[in-house]
Amino acid sequence: MGKLIFTFFFAGALALTCAAQTESLLIGPGDLIDVEVFDTPEMGQEVRVTDSGTVRLQLIGELKLAGETPGEAAKTIETAFIDKKIMRRPQVRVRVMEYATQDVSVLGQVKNPGTYSITTPQPILKIIALAGGLTDVADRNITVKRYHDSSLETHYYLANDAEQALSVSPVVYPGDTVIVPRAPVVYILGDVAKPGGYAIATNDSRLTVLQAIAMAGSANKTSVQSHIRLIRKTSQGQEEIPVQLSEIQKGKQPDLLLQPYDVLYIPFSWMKNTAMNAASIAAATSSAAIYTIH
Repeated sequence: MGKLIFTFFFAGALALTCAAQTESLLIGPGDLIDVEVFDTPEMGQEVRVTDSGTVRLQLIGELKLAGETPGEAAKTIETAFIDKKIMRRPQVRVRVMEYATQDVSVLGQVKNPGTYSITTPQPILKIIALAGGLTDVADRNITVKRYHDSSLETHYYLANDAEQALSVSPVVYPGDTVIVPRAPVVYILGDVAKPGGYAIATNDSRLTVLQAIAMAGSANKTSVQSHIRLIRKTSQGQEEIPVQLSEIQKGKQPDLLLQPYDVLYIPFSWMKNTAMNAASIAAATSSAAIYTIH
């Protein structure tokens, strides 16, 4: 997984320019901006935004640009040129060269969660690489909370396929927070080769009964396959669903799609284990080892 993430990083860096054209962080106090006036290079300048959100530009004087995107700031400067009769048809471009807020926070299921310093927007794949990549139980649905407006979120799905993952790579800005949640888990317990919890990290996030039992190394010969039970949490409490494995294997019944945190229990041949109730089985999940489904 680590090698794949760093492959993403180098390819993702190439996509930074294109991605930055579709997303803009608002200009804020302390930012360093570059003002370029087309066909008039002597009018170009780099200025720092003051604490009050203004900049002082040659010939124009003070303008309030904080709270505007670079595109909006360019329009504001063009209007000022026209109003002051300095230029008739100015064409201005504004770029943020350095953001005052230089940290991005990466939380959740990454190998090294924490705060990382960046001074310019970066592809999300590079940010994940900085944090050491995803853990084995990471959900691939990643959320980016925007610094300038915490109510704004960008959602990104980090596909297993490299080409798909790189096709859309949103930009993370200084001050943003990247949240990688834990993947949903299903539990396969009882008389199987490898009982435990399985984090679903596949592209479609789907898992059926047959797939789950196969992931757990198949049911042992000593198991009582006629008494397999699916225990599912519902709003009314725990629901027990009998599973006719032989009928599913023969194609006489559809393969059941599991839901997050379902417990599939394959009983042992001993009578006491066959008679275990749902509460006892569900309680066993607390000590179950967690594995990853790839």
